[in-house]
Amino acid sequence: MAITSTQSKVPASVTNIAHGSYLDTGTVAAFKITTGFKPRYVKVVNTNSSGDVMMEWFEGMTAAYGILTGIDGARSMVTSNGITVADDGFTVGLNTDLVYTGEQLHWQAIG
Repeated sequence: MAITSTQSKVPASVTNIAHGSYLDTGTVAAFKITTGFKPRYVKVVNTNSSGDVMMEWFEGMTAAYGILTGIDGARSMVTSNGITVADDGFTVGLNTDLVYTGEQLHWQAIG
């Protein structure tokens, strides 16, 4: 059995990391985070009173996809309203398991 692995890092000596929080107090909608670089990995976590909900996106995944971990720990592939990466940041789609009005989201992007 052959195992194929591809790794790349451009440029080879630089890794960008950004993190922060986002709080939507208006109408729930998709939102964009500007990091100043194109992320290769994104994690968004909603730490609400009922439990944590998390979505992750890895380089190579399709736009608007994500891996969603629910409050119960169950993981599923999201194929719409997930995370879409751009050259200067990322957009989090309106995933109703993750995004709620008045609940703070914490995020991390690595590029």
